[in-house]
Amino acid sequence: MDIHERRFNRDIKVLRSPERIELLEVKRVVDLCLEGLNLKKVLDVGTGSGLFAEAFAGRGLKVTGVDVNPEMIAVAQGYVPEGRFQTAPAEAIPFPDQAFDLVFLGLVLHETDDASLALQEAHRLARMRVAVLEWLYQQEEPGPALEHRLEEGQVGRLAQNAGFETMGQTPLKHLVLYLLHP
Repeated sequence: MDIHERRFNRDIKVLRSPERIELLEVKRVVDLCLEGLNLKKVLDVGTGSGLFAEAFAGRGLKVTGVDVNPEMIAVAQGYVPEGRFQTAPAEAIPFPDQAFDLVFLGLVLHETDDASLALQEAHRLARMRVAVLEWLYQQEEPGPALEHRLEEGQVGRLAQNAGFETMGQTPLKHLVLYLLHP
C-alpha cells in the first residue's frame, strides 16, 4: 500500500456543501468537544477544508490544523486565516508533547495508514481531551463503504492501547463522537 493512498482526492467543494455540514452536525459536535472544559488551543488532525477548524476558531479557540494533502492546507488557510496549518500525517505530527488542550480527529482515523499510531500521537499532543468523530459501523450512504469504517469497539481498543484513561461515546445520526481523556 502506498503511504496515504486513502487521502481525500475528490472535489474539495463537496466537503463544505450545506448537506455535508448538516450531516456532520458540526455545531453539535463542537459543543460536545468543548463541553465541561476551558480550552484555548485545538489541533484539527486531517483538517481537510478546515470545516471544523473554522467552527472551533468561531468559538475563540486558537486553531492549528494538519493534513497530508497540501491542497487541503491551502483551502483551510483560506477559510481560517488566523489559523496555523501545515502538511503532516496523523501518525507523525511535528509539535511538542501536550501542545494542545484538544486534539480533534474528524472522520480521519479510518483514513490513516496506522490508526493505532495516530491515536498514540493524539494522546501525546493532548493536554485535556482527544475527540474522534467517525462513521457508524453500518453500511449506508453517506460515508465510506463498510470495509473502510471502524468496527464497533475498535476505537475503544485503540484508545486503551494508546494509553487513554477514559472514553465517552455519543452516537449521532450517522456518526459517533468519542471523547478520550489522557
